[in-house]
Parts: sequence; C-alpha cells; structure tokens
Amino acid sequence: MKPGLYAAALFAAATFAAPSLAQDTRDFRIGPGSPPPHPAYSHLYVPFSEALPRESDGRLTGTIYGMDVAGLREMKGALGSGLIEIGIVLPSYFPADLPEAALTADLALQGRNPHAMAAAVTEYIVNCAPCQEEMKAADGVFLGSGSSDVYVMITMEPLATLADIEGKRLRVSTATFGRLAEAMGAVPVSLSANDTFEAMSQGTLDGTLASVGDLVTQRLIDVARHVTDVQLGTFHTTSGFTVNGDVWADLSVEDRAAIARAAVHGNVAFTQRWGYELAGMTRARATEAGIEFVQPDAELAAFIDTFAANDVAAAAQAAEDQYGVSDAAAKLSTLSAMVDRWTGLLEGVTDPAEVEALIQAEIWDKVDFATYGL
Repeated sequence: MKPGLYAAALFAAATFAAPSLAQDTRDFRIGPGSPPPHPAYSHLYVPFSEALPRESDGRLTGTIYGMDVAGLREMKGALGSGLIEIGIVLPSYFPADLPEAALTADLALQGRNPHAMAAAVTEYIVNCAPCQEEMKAADGVFLGSGSSDVYVMITMEPLATLADIEGKRLRVSTATFGRLAEAMGAVPVSLSANDTFEAMSQGTLDGTLASVGDLVTQRLIDVARHVTDVQLGTFHTTSGFTVNGDVWADLSVEDRAAIARAAVHGNVAFTQRWGYELAGMTRARATEAGIEFVQPDAELAAFIDTFAANDVAAAAQAAEDQYGVSDAAAKLSTLSAMVDRWTGLLEGVTDPAEVEALIQAEIWDKVDFATYGL
C-alpha cells in the first residue's frame, strides 16, 4: 500500500475503531519520525515501548509507526489529528507555533554535556508557563528532551579555515546554527536531517552542521568525505515524547505518571546513544571508510568560540523581533543557570541509570499529574 493510502487507512481505523480509553489496557500509536538506524527510533522509541508495560504493570503498550505514516515535518500534524498518539516533535522545526520551546535552541552553541543539556531543557519546559500554554494550544503534552553529541561540520570538501567555508551551502537544523553558518561566510540551508543525504548526493549542499553520528544514521558516510572536528554545540530542543492532548486528558493520573517514567527512560537512553556511544562508534567506522577528520585552524576555532559567547544576546533579540517572545534574554538566562546546575549534578555521573534517577527525582517526581498538561 502506498504511504498516503496507508496513513489514510490508519487514520480511519484510529477514528472509527479505536479502543475505549476507559479500558484497563491501551496500545498507543507511537512515532519516532525517523528511520530505524537513527537513535530517535532505536534508542528513544524502542526503549520507551519496552518501558511502558513495565512502568504501568502491563496496562500500557505502544506500537511504533514509521516514516511512511509521519516523518519529523509531519509529526506535529499527525499528533494533532490523532493519527499518532505519542510522537517526537522538534520545536525548532515549528518556531512560529512553538516559539517559547524553540527558544531553548538559542543556547545550542553552549552545549558541551549532552545529558546536562537534555535535563536542563526538560526542567525548563516543564516549569515554563508560556511553553506549556503553546504546547496545549498545539494539542500536545511535553514529556522531556534528549540531546545530540556536540555538532561538527560534515562536508564534501575539507573546510579548515574561514576562507574554505566562504560561500559553501551548509545544512542547519536551527536558526542558531544558521546564524553561525552565515557569520562564517556560508549559506545556511534549513533542511530536515532526513533530506540531507539526497541534497548532498545531488550537489545542492556542500555539507551539514550535524552530529557525527549522521554519517551512519543518515548514510552520509556514503557521500561525505571530510569532517571538520570543531565543537559547534548540541541539538537539544526536542519534545521526545509528545502526547496528543485528548489522549492525555482521558488517562488516569496513574497512567500519566507511568508514561512520564517510561519517557525519562527513553530520553536518557536516546541521549546516551546519540550523545556518547554513537559518536565514538561512528568516528572509528568513518576512519575505516577513508573519511578525513580535519582540524580547524586557530582563526576558525577562535571565531566560533567568540561567536558562541556573543550570540545569546542576538538570539534573544531575534526571538522577540521575529516570534514575539517576551523577556527572551531573561528566559535564556534562566535556562543557562539550569544548564550550570545540571552540569554540576551530573559531574562524574556516567551510568545512564543514575542520570535517569536524578532526572526523575529532580523534575518529574515534583510534577502534579492531576493538572500537568491540562
């Protein structure tokens, strides 16, 4: 069956034949919006689907639906329609609709500790009233964030200097990385990660600012030839598990808490994989494949560090001017303080189970699930 027809049939089944939420058990339609090799599928939604029955004493399960039903760009609409009941949403893909949550992406260039960034963004959005209001307006309930490793430049040609970068078309995932690319002299191109391989294959992109893991998860190892090994920051603005608002409202308080616990497990497993394990594995595989890891010259490295230090003020102004976010500088300052707090809390912590326990205790155990998301 063609993807469009399959999605239509699924929606019809969901609309007219869905089991009553009043039943003791429930199987959710869940969507990672990514291909199976990507951590968003293999280490976000697979662990979540395994944790759901465990956290709910068998009452709750989940069936994963792939990109033929909803990819990253379609997920917000799929959740709103009920086609997908729990799915990943990337607020930076929808800054006009989710400007308060998307604001967290403006701290990307400060990202150095993936678990700390994921935890800080989770704590921030859970306690951010405007974030909660816009999620509610989008008919979604936020259940935590995950983070990538520190981004690098994956390119067709070696880019070691600012002169090398001049005029190159580089894919960016957020406005923050777009500002950095433009400042370096490149032409930023906003594009889904899932479309990067085709664009680089066709020569319409010269490279991407991305996780080194994209060499494997997005098959860029088959088209890219170089990686500029410079620390650009993390991609951490994710709503890893976004629950359809109507579904959430019809659940018991006990089941909402169970889904949140399963989400913590999934988000930490995702960050551990994407932020740490995959990066190391990919570097070894890329070296074997003949990809050259290029060291930036001193001027380029210093330029990026200086830009990162000065970008927060510009980012706050842009958020206010373009998307109407009020007091953006103060909000980013609050988030920055949370990043510092979580960096301290997680200092020396390497066991994902310990990270999970800290996030559960420091954030979700303080949430009132009788009112959260409603």
